[in-house]
Amino acid sequence: MTPHAVVGSLLGMSAAVLLVACSGGSGGGDASSVGGSATPSASTSSGTTAPPDSGPPEVTDIARDLDVPWDIAFLPDGDALVTLRDRGTIVRIADGRVSEVGTVPGVAADGEGGLLGLAVSPDFAQDETIFVYTTTDEDNRVLRMTLGDNGLGSPAPILTGIPNAGIHNGGRIAFGPDGHLYVATGDAGETSSSQRSDSLGGKILRITPDGEPAPGNPEADSPVWSSGHRNVQGLAWGEDGTMWASEFGQSTWDELNRITPGSDYGWPQVEGVGGRSEFVDPVATWSTADASPSGIAVADDGSVVMAALRGESLWRVPVTGEGEGTQVSTPQRLLEGEHGRLRDVALAPDDSLWVLTNNTFRGEPREGDDRVLRITLR
Repeated sequence: MTPHAVVGSLLGMSAAVLLVACSGGSGGGDASSVGGSATPSASTSSGTTAPPDSGPPEVTDIARDLDVPWDIAFLPDGDALVTLRDRGTIVRIADGRVSEVGTVPGVAADGEGGLLGLAVSPDFAQDETIFVYTTTDEDNRVLRMTLGDNGLGSPAPILTGIPNAGIHNGGRIAFGPDGHLYVATGDAGETSSSQRSDSLGGKILRITPDGEPAPGNPEADSPVWSSGHRNVQGLAWGEDGTMWASEFGQSTWDELNRITPGSDYGWPQVEGVGGRSEFVDPVATWSTADASPSGIAVADDGSVVMAALRGESLWRVPVTGEGEGTQVSTPQRLLEGEHGRLRDVALAPDDSLWVLTNNTFRGEPREGDDRVLRITLR
């Protein structure tokens, strides 16, 4: 699909700040080193009140010995699907047992690329359809395929031409509450692509299940929903429809953004809070040493939870209000250093959180890594 120009008014958002005084260079990808302040200070747009200390989360192992897991999504029956990035394989977790359902052809696992995001059709019970985001030799693309009793069907590309590289491939995909598919892309190391209307890189895209620009996009003939992103790897929605995205910074600030259509989030002109009227500032930022954020989810209490790679933590960001009145307060750091690098987090059907570790890539694997963890917040 050839991208078209996105023209639209930029929507303002109140400036917010900010987490952590310590610095570190993550390079904005899956940084390998671990560091940062053990007790970072924080302030946000709604003040500096920390959430009450309700005790450590309860953590249990669901699955072990996975090879570079990247994304997790749930089927209507409660089973989970997980992508294995380098193998190009999808596995199914049912009652603690892991089985392979199939390999996606054409996956080119290079650096941070490979088989990345996974989304289950909202109508899976009727259409048995799933979607994946994968790196090929030519590009990053979104594929649609069936998943039935005989495993994976043949993949059909529905969106192609997303820039690929060894770094900054984005890759998270998710269905929004409107039934359309959202696609997070990275700048693939070419910073100018995030601001270019002729590139799908450095954007959040919104498409139909057939890969066409979704009705109501800022530009009717373009899939672009928002621009000015560096490397988005987390997408989630609150109960009121508020859209959240996590984003890797370069060497100073990682971000949590509230996403509104047609908005420009500033990269490469701005990293973190810029205070410039033409760009939307993040609602919270972290030192790259404390985060390197990947997957996010909205927990059953409405808070945004964010898996951190370099920061080896699960960050919990309290959220209050709805719509334009939505505010966040001081994030709470959980599981720091206990399970190594964390790649993804998803809300399970029982309202627990399932988290993927990511120590078999740029980490220090422990016996049983990589794992799926079940976490209950207290």
